[in-house]
Amino acid sequence: MMAVYKHREPDRVPITDWVWESTVARWHQEGMPEDISWERYFGLDDIVQILIDTSPRFPAEVLEVSDSYTIERDAWGVTKKNFRPVSSTFQHLDHVVQDPDTWQIAKERMTPTSDRIDWQTLEQNYASWRQRGAWILVAPWFGYDIVNARMCKTETILTAMAENPEWVIDMCNHGCELTLALLDMLWEQGYTFDELMWFDDMAYRKGLIFSKAMWQRILRPYQKRTVDWAHAHGVKAHLHCCGNVGDLIPELIDLGVDALNPLEVKAGMDPARVKQAYGKDLVLRGGFDIRLWDDPVAVEQNVHDLLPVMMGSGGYIFSSDHSIADNVSLENYRLIVDWVHSVGTYV
Repeated sequence: MMAVYKHREPDRVPITDWVWESTVARWHQEGMPEDISWERYFGLDDIVQILIDTSPRFPAEVLEVSDSYTIERDAWGVTKKNFRPVSSTFQHLDHVVQDPDTWQIAKERMTPTSDRIDWQTLEQNYASWRQRGAWILVAPWFGYDIVNARMCKTETILTAMAENPEWVIDMCNHGCELTLALLDMLWEQGYTFDELMWFDDMAYRKGLIFSKAMWQRILRPYQKRTVDWAHAHGVKAHLHCCGNVGDLIPELIDLGVDALNPLEVKAGMDPARVKQAYGKDLVLRGGFDIRLWDDPVAVEQNVHDLLPVMMGSGGYIFSSDHSIADNVSLENYRLIVDWVHSVGTYV
């Protein structure tokens, strides 16, 4: 990973991904042992995450459970419905935060207290993570995407960005301030990490969800603070942005972002073009069309055609263009990992 971030060719392409809960459930049914993580089972790279809680900590409650779905209220104040096991994006049913007044209720609960950090896991595992050479990242939730997708309705936030931008700015900035305060606590206690990744979906399949002018006014300031904090601490700044974010990439590079994922092909991203245009400036992760992964012939061809392009001159981490869906069998993913090991070796 260090070689990748220096845009040097490592011994091989790193492999990582996200996976649906229902996919793991399927893999268990297909023979994966219950007592081992799926990452360890497939021999993926040793990437571990420090967990912190940036939510308003509204009381969580399960409201209804059926054979096929669950309705629950979460710590972000969202009442949501999802299938069992989880196999989709949840459906929003209700929200505590709906306007500036209800935002104040959440804001008052979002204070940087020490109990928002999982110190017990750190005490038990951090030394061994460092000893074995794990890549350590922190991926807190804050910013536009979390306000939009985890706290309020999308329509509410997009309307507010036009009619009451100061409210959205306050939500984004406060979430960022809470996050950076917690990261300061980690650092002060000696728990350093290698990468700061944050999730900020700003695009859909046709391009940006909002104008560049709105990005410049509302999102750029807290994103810049995040990148600056990371670089001041020798940490890589990694942005997750679903959708077709291609038009914003030059601005993200100017902002100082070190890495970008997931290069969502189904949203219109062209990973090979992004690599050609920006591969010297950005580490890229993803770009392999998950829609092909239930077809061994198609995905094998995709790996053999695209991976040599993406791995050229280093600076690439293999994963799907979003996450591993539950139509991907245990055997198919095993084959994919084998093909990446075979094709993704630098010689």
